[in-house]
Amino acid sequence: MTSAWTLGLTGGIGSGKSAAAEHFARLGITCVDADQAARWVVEPGRPALAEIAGHFSPAVLQPDGSLNRAALRAAIFADPAQRRWLEALLHPLIRQEILAALARAASPYAILVSPLLFESGQRALVRRGLVIDAPEALQLERAMRRDGVEEAQVRAILAAQLPRAERLAKADDVICNDGDLATLHTEVERLHSFYLTLDGGQA
Repeated sequence: MTSAWTLGLTGGIGSGKSAAAEHFARLGITCVDADQAARWVVEPGRPALAEIAGHFSPAVLQPDGSLNRAALRAAIFADPAQRRWLEALLHPLIRQEILAALARAASPYAILVSPLLFESGQRALVRRGLVIDAPEALQLERAMRRDGVEEAQVRAILAAQLPRAERLAKADDVICNDGDLATLHTEVERLHSFYLTLDGGQA
């Protein structure tokens, strides 16, 4: 039996969405990571990687045949047309990977974990959207500590993501993750109990 419905889980950098997803997984819920799907579609042996190398030149490949992400970023960074070509190739493939993984999920509901749930159009793949939210100062502190990067770099990522107020306005459910991990887990468990009462039609 496949899952009755799919929840979208998102949040800005440093919000704690990965920690929330990990706890949902511990509760037995299948989580499909959109970022992981994006990596799968360009693995060696996949058709997309051959198309990318054919379009941009073999310079975008590592010596072992895997994708050289830095070289690809450099190739599309200054050329919007090349970025659009890449997105047109990859986005449908990523969507297929996500749908296939969700179709295999056998938990009462499944979760699509996506940092760009609302920006990417992936909201259309889910019944409800859960936002893990945190004040911007806390996002900065967490991301700088976790990734060992400068504040300016985290601010640049924040600026590229959907503004916090817009993300919250699009949410069906919100967890305010401004406390400790135990508090986050309690909130996840509270929503999990609620989600178990929903079927595909109600969600």
